[in-house]
Amino acid sequence: MFSIKIDNDIHKGIDLISIDFLIPHEEVLLDKKEILKNNLKYKDQSVIISSIIACHESFVIIDGHHRFTALKELGVKKIPVTLINYSNKDIRTTDNNSILKEDLIRNAKKNKLYSPKSTKHSVFCNESKLWSPITLLSTLFELRINSINN
Repeated sequence: MFSIKIDNDIHKGIDLISIDFLIPHEEVLLDKKEILKNNLKYKDQSVIISSIIACHESFVIIDGHHRFTALKELGVKKIPVTLINYSNKDIRTTDNNSILKEDLIRNAKKNKLYSPKSTKHSVFCNESKLWSPITLLSTLFELRINSINN
């Protein structure tokens, strides 16, 4: 089991959000997206999936582009999203922070997508004093396949 202690200002909420509100900042690897899409498509009743991570102000996706794209192509209307304060200093875009968060948000809003996996977002853990993958902020959700389009 993984746990991470973060600044209280980072986590802003978890909710089912209309997929049309979310804005990607990266392209996806088509093979990876298709494998994920096919795995989701053939589930009998429900699937457990990690929430997408997005900025609580701009709704730009920070983590989960392949899940987002696969679910959108399957016609899912609302998806689980963990909203974060992306401007918090304890979140970085890459190991050396070479991509500015402001540029990432601005480019995403203009539909200027970065190449797949060009960012490697991480969050600072207050306990270990180490940077950890931001995906640790995701929450597991059960999506019912029978109601996947609702």
